[in-house]
Amino acid sequence: MEIKVKAYAKINLMLDIVATRTDGYHDLFMIMQSIGIYDTVTVTQTDSKKITITCNADGIPLDEKNIAHKAAAAFFEATGIKNKGVHIDIVKRIPHAAGMAGGSADGAGVLVALNELTDTGLTEDELCDIGVKIGADVPFCIKGGTLLAQGIGDVLNKVKPLRKCFILIAKPDVGVNTAFAYKQFDECGKVHTPDKFGMLCAMQSRDLADIASRMENVFEQFIDVPNRVDMKAVMRENGALGVCMSGSGPTIFGIFDDKQKAEHAAEQLTVYAKDIAVTMPVSKGCKIVK
Repeated sequence: MEIKVKAYAKINLMLDIVATRTDGYHDLFMIMQSIGIYDTVTVTQTDSKKITITCNADGIPLDEKNIAHKAAAAFFEATGIKNKGVHIDIVKRIPHAAGMAGGSADGAGVLVALNELTDTGLTEDELCDIGVKIGADVPFCIKGGTLLAQGIGDVLNKVKPLRKCFILIAKPDVGVNTAFAYKQFDECGKVHTPDKFGMLCAMQSRDLADIASRMENVFEQFIDVPNRVDMKAVMRENGALGVCMSGSGPTIFGIFDDKQKAEHAAEQLTVYAKDIAVTMPVSKGCKIVK
């Protein structure tokens, strides 16, 4: 028996680092949005008594280092279910090391699949309790939609969903290590704090132009992304309501109210990035494929 899950990527409409914690983590304020780019995670029961992984993309670890492997191990430990053997196949479409929670999405997909496969019946909150132990973004990737994330990213509250729009994402051919990005914050600090209250008011009113104009990510203050200024300029010149970086980078995204404008901008961005897509918001983090 196997379960197949669409595990969706995310972008950050706002990301502020509020404080450094005594445990080495950071308290965050993030408005997070699931988008229609997804990895397909297929979990199949085997008789191997092991957790095995295959993936269509190069450079992805296929052992205990993969969040998908950690998720499966954590699920069996938390539930007390004996692992008779599972194989995890990941078809990646979310760019790697992009600030779009690709690894966390895969981990979330595994938890959702195993819950269904074993007929355990855990709630989303119970799955999130398992997920946060393997990655701060995993709870969001389980629930998805449009959420305010606080704490280390594990305290989730609903905000009003983003209106219909078109999201252009462009990832330059570089990666950003998340641990390095937080170290830069610890060493450099931030020079400007995003208007969190203004963004919450904009989200409440669902004013797309107001939301887009308030998007901000503090990582942009100390993470250098090649051609970021040029990519943002291309998006704005083609009608983007707002542009921002996602997560710790390097992906740049723009929000458009017109699909043709987004697609025209995408064509012009090919000189700066290979991973380019026009997508839309989605209301879930994971979706079981029937």
